[in-house]
Amino acid sequence: MKKGELVLLISRENSYLTNVRNEKMHTQDGIFNLGELLNKNFGDEIKTHLNKKFTIAKPNITDILEKRVKRLPQVITPKDIGLIISYTGIGPGSLVVDAGTGSGFLAIFLANSIKPGRVVTYEKDKRFLKVAKENIRASGLSKFIKLKKKDITKGIDEKNVDVVTLDMKDAEKVVKHAYNALKPGGYLVVYSPYIEQVISVTKEVEKKNFFDIKTVENIVREWQVEKHTRPKTVGLMHTGFLTFARKVG
Repeated sequence: MKKGELVLLISRENSYLTNVRNEKMHTQDGIFNLGELLNKNFGDEIKTHLNKKFTIAKPNITDILEKRVKRLPQVITPKDIGLIISYTGIGPGSLVVDAGTGSGFLAIFLANSIKPGRVVTYEKDKRFLKVAKENIRASGLSKFIKLKKKDITKGIDEKNVDVVTLDMKDAEKVVKHAYNALKPGGYLVVYSPYIEQVISVTKEVEKKNFFDIKTVENIVREWQVEKHTRPKTVGLMHTGFLTFARKVG
């Protein structure tokens, strides 16, 4: 393994995301001598000083977002991001415009799905820009994400865009700019925390030449399989509404 390479150390109980380096890492499972990783490959094992075994795995984007990216109070969750990707059909080579950036969580996830495509993400708040910049760098996807300090309600610079995603206040003010930026067949996706914003966005969408307009919510209920199988008492239920609209021409 190379120095600086990102690895995930996993066991049945815990997992740790770290870089390969000549240092020790203290954890609740004991101390890792990370220098030992230089002589290892993915799939090999490494032990802590307490003789606890961990398998060395290559981290995926979910591992990085969960363990390395700093989250601001609210982010679009993976369950909703999954719907955005599957409903719009974006993939490698797509161009996505995103606003507001927030912590960069959505931009990072989308960039991982469309690389070598690109995400251009708009943010006007200096506080969020700083956090997003650090998170994008930590994700290792900097070359696929362009972070812009700009109020997207003033306009979108990009043209022939595959998807525009909006997670922001006053998203209805961006609908006309999104329409002009999208290519024929492209999608506008708006994440709304409350139904009143859904109504405002839908009214603006209906003024433009969009079709296949729909609003959905994604509810995930996890089940526990033990002596008796039943839904978990606490689940990730309502997080927000997703409004989709596809440009005709």
